[in-house]
Amino acid sequence: MKILQNAMIAVFITGLLACSGTNDTSDAYGNFEAVEIIISSETAGVIQEFKLEEGQTIHEGQILGWVDTIQMDLRRKQIVARRNAILTRFDNVKAEIAVQEQQKKNLLVEKNRLENLIEDGAATQKQMDDLTANLDLLDTRIRAVRTQLNNVHAELEVINTQIEQAEDQIRRAYLLCPQTGTVLEKYVEVFEMVGPGKALYKLADLSNMILRVYISGSQLSQIKFGQKISVLVDKNDKEYFTLEGKIIWISPEAEFTPKIIQTKEERVKLVYAVKVQVKNDGRLKIGMPGEVKF
Repeated sequence: MKILQNAMIAVFITGLLACSGTNDTSDAYGNFEAVEIIISSETAGVIQEFKLEEGQTIHEGQILGWVDTIQMDLRRKQIVARRNAILTRFDNVKAEIAVQEQQKKNLLVEKNRLENLIEDGAATQKQMDDLTANLDLLDTRIRAVRTQLNNVHAELEVINTQIEQAEDQIRRAYLLCPQTGTVLEKYVEVFEMVGPGKALYKLADLSNMILRVYISGSQLSQIKFGQKISVLVDKNDKEYFTLEGKIIWISPEAEFTPKIIQTKEERVKLVYAVKVQVKNDGRLKIGMPGEVKF
């Protein structure tokens, strides 16, 4: 009987030791978060189409809708008309230069002929002087017209830049998704007036979540950048499911424990924030608590 009693006591003590062991204790605790970005309008106008719902997954480059572009398109047409008028001036100036260049060639031929006549005594020096004066005057006119051509060319560059600006504004009126992610919040609806900087929706990439945990200074020696660690998430009241995480950031400065740790003893401790990247298989949500084991 005494042997049986001793055996039962030994089993009981072993059970207590197993229950009080720290092997199953997590090293840090925190909550999941994601990089959230607020997408704003880049132009002013009335939203004509906005195909977007909260919780929807959208992809980079996807057209979600567009803002009224009538005024921008009318401005572009006006600038294009001005460019066409300048192009006409440009062609006229080039044609005038071509005519004067041809006149100069004709005068040069006449000058050569006149030089031969002077050698033969069939022409006078005054005729040569008059021809040279006409050539000089023609060169002056050609230079003046070329200056006009340069001015017209500069005007044309300005107009082309204005057209590019107008076309860029029209492109910005189309609401394109900047990156693949999930819509967290939607702030506007169709037919609402928006302006530059007006928030349209909030977007986050939930495929990779960030678990922000806090550790004590004594735990710093246990971790390093890029380290793979185990992340535990509640499965039910008593069980966890385990995911693999990677440390991507360690705070260089200590801070007081965040206020979400309610006990006074915990709040006065200095801790270091650590970010752990976790591949989301669909079970992780923003704000969900998590634990890590180093």
